[in-house]
Amino acid sequence: FFVFCHGLLQLSQLLVSGYLKSSISTIERRYGLSSQTSGLLASFNEVGNTLLIVFISYFGSRVHRPRFIGCGAILVSLAGFLMSLPHFITGPYKYDQSIASTFSNTTDLCQPGVPGSQGNLSDDGCTPHAVKENHEVLLVMFIAQALLGIGGVPIQPFGISYIDDFASERNSPLYLGILFSVTVIGPGVAFMLGSAMLRFYVDIDKVTGDEVQLTNKDPRWVGAWWLGFLVAASLVALSAVPYFFFPREMPKEFPLFLSDFPLVLLRNLRHPVYLLVVLAQVNLSAMVAGLATFMAKFLERQFSLTASLANMIIGAVNIPGAMVGIVVGGAILKRFQMSLRQCSAMCVLGMFLCLLLAFPLLFLGCPTQKVAGVTYSESSEFGHHSLECNLQCNCPEKAYNPICGSNAIEYISPCSAGCRVVNINADNSVLNYTHCSCISDQGLAGFAKPGTCGTDCSHLFLPFVVLSCLAGILASTSHTPSFMLILRSIQPEDKSFAVGIQFMLLRVLAWMPGPVLYGSAIDTTCILWEKKCDRNAACRYYDNNLFRQRYLGLQFFFEVGAF
Repeated sequence: FFVFCHGLLQLSQLLVSGYLKSSISTIERRYGLSSQTSGLLASFNEVGNTLLIVFISYFGSRVHRPRFIGCGAILVSLAGFLMSLPHFITGPYKYDQSIASTFSNTTDLCQPGVPGSQGNLSDDGCTPHAVKENHEVLLVMFIAQALLGIGGVPIQPFGISYIDDFASERNSPLYLGILFSVTVIGPGVAFMLGSAMLRFYVDIDKVTGDEVQLTNKDPRWVGAWWLGFLVAASLVALSAVPYFFFPREMPKEFPLFLSDFPLVLLRNLRHPVYLLVVLAQVNLSAMVAGLATFMAKFLERQFSLTASLANMIIGAVNIPGAMVGIVVGGAILKRFQMSLRQCSAMCVLGMFLCLLLAFPLLFLGCPTQKVAGVTYSESSEFGHHSLECNLQCNCPEKAYNPICGSNAIEYISPCSAGCRVVNINADNSVLNYTHCSCISDQGLAGFAKPGTCGTDCSHLFLPFVVLSCLAGILASTSHTPSFMLILRSIQPEDKSFAVGIQFMLLRVLAWMPGPVLYGSAIDTTCILWEKKCDRNAACRYYDNNLFRQRYLGLQFFFEVGAF
């Protein structure tokens, strides 16, 4: 029963931390965050975790472990509810519109005789109140992430040691295997939850359906990111209840005391096999950290997918692929009873094959679509007339309501394309824009459809997913043999401590800096920033080629490092 409860708890705890990664591109868009900030947010739970994990695993034997796990779970659940709080303390999500609606009576169409009429389109987000509100949102989220880390500390070490102490020698590996597989399934379930929730509009509780003029394919679409946190946090709270009823049952004492701490630490770090294997795992973990945090965002931008579909692919293809790799690696180990040297050869081979498959990924992609005035200037083609085509429109600089012209060029807003008329469907959504002076399509004044033109990359999407999945399977075959290298090469009495140090090094060197490093690299490829109060908020357009080269290049760099 304890194993069942613990599996459930670990699954729901991973739902909270994994769900954030699945909705990161949505949260960026909603609150105007750069990828560097969102990367820091995604890895911030490791901070609280790392500070405490060593001490907790040290004093594990002197406390009522189930009760401690229960308290940790309650903290995790609180953190989950806190994560969704920003949605309830901020107003509804605002975006630029062409149709006067309940939100605003301004419009972003081209209106010649009305100078500066649209000046108030996006400046209202700059009151001191709005700035303060944005700081509050970030503060709440960072506190929630820190709490999530702290609450998660007792869950894994105490659960594992409790099970290992009271299960029979024969059953213990089976139980731990069950728990381990749950920790791998967890993130997959989290991405599927993200996929389900991001289909709903963010303010589903604040506005009625017919007021929302966005479809989920629109680049301004923001899904109900907060809903998943409520679901996950409620699950954690439920799973916490039984822990307060398990007995304490004093286990065998650990013979470790704080005075031996530096001695044991040095003894392990001087061990060359231990150190090298841990460094290889650091490289792999840094790669996975960046992948998990920004892969969905990358798929959205490179292949013009919705956030929901991108999460679906990761949760249903990439993560199960990694699981298959881990299982296959373990099975080969068991079947052939490998020696340590064979284990290391298997790791090297797996990584080498992974490199071969990961390299072509750098070339599977397309440039950013043509966006007038961003990635593409028309003056080179039509002489000067196109530069002045929207001068008399008095366009607001900040408007962002992308439309796709009949000439296959994207415009940042109907106004910048010089469109004067908008046609509306029966359900109040935009059908198309006409009388656009900047869109010359075979000499006629062109029209435009709402939404982005998208990259023409759909034909490369399948090969990309297949290759990245296979590369993931190959890289993860080295998971179990590398653990074996560590466990079999150190002195038996140092075993639990060495694993503790290993996890701490992975956290400090990989899981914490990884997402921030990836986020910073992604930010360097932005070509048009949304501006909020004269500072950069979220990125509107990336240079897709650079994004792909830097993001996958960083991933490749870490794979080479692990190899």
